[in-house]
Amino acid sequence: MAKEKTVYTCSECGGTSPKWLGKCPACQAWNTLIESVAESAAPAKNRFASLTASAPVQALSDIEATDVDRTPTGQDELDRVLGGGIVEGGVVLIGGDPGIGKSTLLLQALDTLQRGGMNALYVTGEESGAQVALRSRRLGIVGSQVKVMAETQLEKILATLESVGPNIAVIDSIQTVYSDQLTSAPGSVAQVRECAAHLTRYAKSSGTAIVLVGHVTKEGTLAGPRVLEHMVDTVLYFEGDTHSSFRLVRAIKNRFGAVNEIGVFAMTEKGLKGVSNPSAIFLSQHSEPVPGSCVMVTLEGTRPMLVEIQALVDSGGPSPRRLSVGLDRDRLAMHLAVLHRHAGVACMDQDVFVNAVGGVRITEPAADLAVMLAITSSLRGKPLPKGFLAFGEVGLAGEVRPAPRGQERLKEAAKLGFSVAIVPKANAPKKSQSKEFEGLTIHAVERVEEAMNLVRSLQ
Repeated sequence: MAKEKTVYTCSECGGTSPKWLGKCPACQAWNTLIESVAESAAPAKNRFASLTASAPVQALSDIEATDVDRTPTGQDELDRVLGGGIVEGGVVLIGGDPGIGKSTLLLQALDTLQRGGMNALYVTGEESGAQVALRSRRLGIVGSQVKVMAETQLEKILATLESVGPNIAVIDSIQTVYSDQLTSAPGSVAQVRECAAHLTRYAKSSGTAIVLVGHVTKEGTLAGPRVLEHMVDTVLYFEGDTHSSFRLVRAIKNRFGAVNEIGVFAMTEKGLKGVSNPSAIFLSQHSEPVPGSCVMVTLEGTRPMLVEIQALVDSGGPSPRRLSVGLDRDRLAMHLAVLHRHAGVACMDQDVFVNAVGGVRITEPAADLAVMLAITSSLRGKPLPKGFLAFGEVGLAGEVRPAPRGQERLKEAAKLGFSVAIVPKANAPKKSQSKEFEGLTIHAVERVEEAMNLVRSLQ
């Protein structure tokens, strides 16, 4: 019997190599070549024969553009991330760590959609139908008419979709699905790409909304080729610590809504429940202000959230450490340099630790001012005033730059009862808008040393 030929395929770009290499020769990515069985060279039936016919073209101005209809899933936080709900013919890819709650959330959403009159199908490749039924009992879902099929062969799944004609179908997971037209193993780059392409084409032609569940690698990225994320309409990531009861669902890509929206869920005995006020999660409950703590308002998509930034400055000896959790660690070194040069706050021989409370990740530069104030508060051992918050980007020249949508940030702070805010001068509200921020005293600053002097006068 002839030995099967193998080929090494890049998980990033899909390029192939006859032997393993540390760097992909096509996209120059490191450690992305994965061994798989080479496809047969025998002529095969054209799988894309239906796409060979020419199609009519139209001028852009002649195309009638209407907003797509959305069907709410019954989970307000999930609807927020999706842009309002499920779109007919849309393809959603959701990934996350094992056991974080992907299947639980989708089963709850399918049950709500089915009770609303939609025909729902749950295709499981990792569990049996009995296991899915047991989970639904644990979640308190009784009498559900969601159809369940335990199958991993692509051709059988497509035939079932044709015969059942569901409005929405969940494939859990895409890495377990395989096609007989390919000789490689399930989960390989070729299988994942081919199966996702067939399911996406079926969704577009039939109008069935399809949700694909994807595995993640140990680095936290979606397993399989990067082209998988390009094919689908929406990419969602499940984030959060499995030891914590809170979960975040973040939209990385969304053709029907805003990206970087997040939904906040709490894991309970009856499944995942939406959290309507996520700021309460990320704010520590101190009876009195403590040194090294500063609250900022960050934007996650269109949602303003209050997050507590904590800093700890301690003597570090000849080799001080700089560590940040939930914030950009490279930016921390810049913060310390700006503080030294422009505000006279020296931390050269100090260990500096910075943390965003609640496990949230802050990527926007509007956290700069809050981080600097927290570091200074910890170094001097003096807490910031009660009900205090700050936000703003700080440049290398010491200037405080405005943050986008500053008015919405201040409204959220005023709504939650904060009393003092230091903001960039460009974000300060006009006198005509003062009624919207009753109870909140707003101090506008242009430079970081001005903010430091203002804090000293308030302490």
